[in-house]
Amino acid sequence: MNSDGPSKKLNKREFLKSAGLVTATAAGATTLAAPYVKAQSPITWRLQTYAGPALAEHVIKPSIDAFNKAANGEMTIELFTADQLVPQGELFRAVQSGTIDAAQSDDDSMASPVDVAIFGAYFPFASRYSLDVPVLWNWYGLKEIWQEAYGEVQGVTWLSAGAWDPCNFVTTKPIRSVADLKGLRVFTFPTGGRFLTRFGVVPVTLPWEDIEVAIQTGELDGVAWCGATEAYTVGWADVNKYYLTNNINGAWAGSYFANTEKWNALPEHLKTLFNLAMDSSHYYRQHWYWWGEAHYRTTGGKLELTTIPEAEWKTVEDEALKFWDEIAATGERNKKVVDILKNYAETMRKAGAPYRYG
Repeated sequence: MNSDGPSKKLNKREFLKSAGLVTATAAGATTLAAPYVKAQSPITWRLQTYAGPALAEHVIKPSIDAFNKAANGEMTIELFTADQLVPQGELFRAVQSGTIDAAQSDDDSMASPVDVAIFGAYFPFASRYSLDVPVLWNWYGLKEIWQEAYGEVQGVTWLSAGAWDPCNFVTTKPIRSVADLKGLRVFTFPTGGRFLTRFGVVPVTLPWEDIEVAIQTGELDGVAWCGATEAYTVGWADVNKYYLTNNINGAWAGSYFANTEKWNALPEHLKTLFNLAMDSSHYYRQHWYWWGEAHYRTTGGKLELTTIPEAEWKTVEDEALKFWDEIAATGERNKKVVDILKNYAETMRKAGAPYRYG
C-alpha cells in the first residue's frame, strides 16, 4: 500500500500479542458503553481484505481513504492486505473473535460457516455481467437471505455485497477445447474448483503472494481466479501466456463483514458513513473492472486470447445447471437461492438484449 496510508509494519506475531492484550483489557472493563463524544479517543478498526497490495489499491483503498478523511478524527480504519495479519482461510474466525474488526472478502474462501457461503465468489454461471450481482442482492432477495444466514452465527455481521471481475482461465498452456482443461493445475476458489474438477481441472490452494512464483516454477499452470484486469494489475499476465475468453462466471460476488460487537458499538452516523464507503467501493469496482476487461484484452499485449467454440462451451454451462440442482438439494435456504438464480436467468433471457444475447 502507499506510504500515506496507515502503518503496515506490524508483523503477525506483534499483532497477535497486541490483540491478546486488547482482549484481556476489554474483559476487565465495564460492560456499559459510554455514549460517543468527540473528546474521546478515536475509534480504530483493523480491516483485512482478501486482495493483495496492488489489487487493494483499487478494490478497497480509495473508499477507506475517503472514510478516514470524512470521519474527521472520530474513527480510523487501518487497512491490511491478503494474509497480512491472518491467513485468508482464517479470516472469518478472526473477525468473529475480534482479532480483526472487519473484512472484505467472498464467503467461500474465508470459510464462512453458513450454508450460503458456497454462493460467494464464483458460483458457476450465476452471473453474466457485474451488474447482475447488485441486482440479485438488492432486487431479487439475496440480501435478506444473507442477513438471515449470518444472523444465525454469533459474532459476525454481514454488511453488504458487490461485484468484482469475471472468472477466466489465465494459463501457461493454451485452452482451445474443453479437453484442454484436463490436468490443469490452477489456483482458484473452493466452489469454482469443486465444479471444475468435473472437467479434470486440479484446484490448488496456496497463499496469494506465492502464486506468481508457483506459476514460474511450474507448480501451477495458471489461475482461474480473475479476469484480465486483475491478471495485468497484479502481475500474473507477466508469467502466463494465454487468456481464455470463455468464463465460468461473469462477476465475483464479495462482501463486507464486521465483528458484531464492534459494529453495534459504532454511533449511527459512523455506521452510515461506513455504508456510504462500501457503496463507493462497489461503484468504483463496477467501472474499473468494466473498463479494464476490454482495455487489457485489446491493448494488454501480454496474453494471447483463446476461445472454446460456443457449442462446445455449452456443455460446461449445462453441467453447471446440474451442479445448481445438487446444491439446491443440500438445504431449503440453498434451494431458495438456486430458485432465485434460475428465475433471474430466465428473466434476463426473456428480456433479451442488452440483458442477454441469443
